[in-house]
Amino acid sequence: MKIDDEMIDYVSALAKLSLPDDEREKARQDLQSVLEYAQVLSEVDTGGVEPSSHVAEAVNVFREDEIMPSFDKREILKSAPRVKDGQYLVPKTVE
Repeated sequence: MKIDDEMIDYVSALAKLSLPDDEREKARQDLQSVLEYAQVLSEVDTGGVEPSSHVAEAVNVFREDEIMPSFDKREILKSAPRVKDGQYLVPKTVE
């Protein structure tokens, strides 16, 4: 596939870019280079490679949920400058 001016216009519109004339040729060359590299990759024999969704072998890193005792609410509220109805009282920040 060859990258022409129409394709540059299309891609730059998708990317919401305004390319000056002096950058259009560089963009064309860069896009052409990407396509050529993709062609090289498509020629690589991947017959014995298992499909994967991640490059590193990953296992579930999440821990099991455990019910644990929490802090005492009254002790926590002692650090608050102002308390109302068992909650921190702060100045209004949104109208």
